[in-house]
Amino acid sequence: MVRGGYIYIITNLRNTVLYTGVTSELRNRVYEHKTNLYPGSFTSRYKLHKLVYFEGFDSIEEAITREKQIKGGSRQKKIKLIEGVNPEWKDLYDSIPIGE
Repeated sequence: MVRGGYIYIITNLRNTVLYTGVTSELRNRVYEHKTNLYPGSFTSRYKLHKLVYFEGFDSIEEAITREKQIKGGSRQKKIKLIEGVNPEWKDLYDSIPIGE
């Protein structure tokens, strides 16, 4: 069975730090960030708990390719991407479809 993938961007309360990641289970992965499952991680240290952007893909390979594109871009490009779909920088965690 081929499994899909997601890229996501999370930030802190003041939207000053951005983190781009990739996963096959978006809801679980964001929950891990929100609960500081890995206390020494970058996302825990900088309190990155707010999901502000995500995209779904048919395969994890496509998601990894897209993650590399986003990570290779400037902060301004990431901000433009986020604000294109989430201009108020709301936490999108509750909008993740169940089972994703």
